[in-house]
Amino acid sequence: QIQLVESGGGSVQTGGSLRLTCVVFGDPYSSICMAWFRQAPGNEREGVARIDRDGTTSYTDSVKGRFAISKDDVNNTLYLQMNTLQPADTDMYYCAASYRVPCPPAVVNGMPRPEMADGYNYWGQGTQVTVSS
Repeated sequence: QIQLVESGGGSVQTGGSLRLTCVVFGDPYSSICMAWFRQAPGNEREGVARIDRDGTTSYTDSVKGRFAISKDDVNNTLYLQMNTLQPADTDMYYCAASYRVPCPPAVVNGMPRPEMADGYNYWGQGTQVTVSS
């Protein structure tokens, strides 16, 4: 069993930046796939970015060029650097983990799909990101 603990959310104005952090407790970090999802009240949880075991990354089209997912295997930590934030990025953000081989996708052809969340069976508690205009 692993536990995911997120931090780093907050309130910023349009154009601002935040860095989300997710610390993984309980298992060798290098053996798991990691991703970030986000969810607004009443909506499905949708994928934002994924990082594979070998460091390969993928993003939903709406955040490409603005967000960057990365990981620190020494400190068992996942990051999401979010730049040029927009009001549409306001959501609860969740880190997620999976042991599946190959890593399950978080997005398909640059588009989030709700069923992608089913591939991940470990979730953090969520951290709120609010962007005001």
